[in-house]
Amino acid sequence: MESTYFTLASKSNFNKALRHFYKVTDVVDDIEMNNNLADVVNEQLDANEVVEDQLLPVVGAVIRDKYNYSYDSYNIVEPVAEFQKIAEETSKWTALDIVCVYYNPGGKVFLINPKNIDHWERVRELHAGQLMVIYAKFLKEENKKMEAAAISTIEEMLGGKDVFINKAFIDATIVQRKPEKKEKRPEETGKGAANITPKYAVEVSNELFHNGNVEAWKKIVESYTTSFPALKVYIFHGNELVNDINSLFTWGKVKHGDSIFFQVAGEDIKGVSKLQKYLYEGASPRFEQFLKIEVGQVLRLF
Repeated sequence: MESTYFTLASKSNFNKALRHFYKVTDVVDDIEMNNNLADVVNEQLDANEVVEDQLLPVVGAVIRDKYNYSYDSYNIVEPVAEFQKIAEETSKWTALDIVCVYYNPGGKVFLINPKNIDHWERVRELHAGQLMVIYAKFLKEENKKMEAAAISTIEEMLGGKDVFINKAFIDATIVQRKPEKKEKRPEETGKGAANITPKYAVEVSNELFHNGNVEAWKKIVESYTTSFPALKVYIFHGNELVNDINSLFTWGKVKHGDSIFFQVAGEDIKGVSKLQKYLYEGASPRFEQFLKIEVGQVLRLF
């Protein structure tokens, strides 16, 4: 006879499930303090405290089952790459908590607080035809009508429409924790305190990360370190530090949908979101734009 608990028969699976249950409890505590689930989980993802396989189970257990957020499944109509207006508009909606779940063409899942521009920067681009599930919760009392209105408004913005401020979305008496920029984090090194970012993922959207993509990345990193000579860029693939970007070019080694990670270290870290944007472009079929430069010259991107 099959049992729901059969997979828990092994010690490793039992401990894995137990850690997940503890993590869900931690997330619930954060939500009770008016934190946004996407902010909480992405911070833990950056700190390697959760893995991607946990994202959807956490969403289902916390904001769907426990807190009964309204939600709607929405297929992206046209590609979206500019998110500043969406972040600025939704950040005014203090009466509502919102979480977007985006499924990219490679099957990767992103949790997005639409009020947090850094979350949009992780995605880089919403592709036409891809699934976005939008969750909304009116914070003071149950108001399914208002939640549905907020979801519909976000879908309109994603479709490129201008929207008017809905005063019902604003409540000055509610204070949510503001999304924090995470471009600085103290780490202990042999030379004392330094600043280093979390690892940021860059998904490969080209059919392969081939020699052209490698050359594009080299020129992008060169442009960044030329503009900010006190900063250092570290590249990671397969949990290993890549000392030479050329080593990423082994035919078929890095494929479409794979992720390459980077960190920036140094004092007064800046330009990380723009660096992530250019690296994403460099890992896409649009890499050639970074190769149109004379030998010996440096791209002026930053």
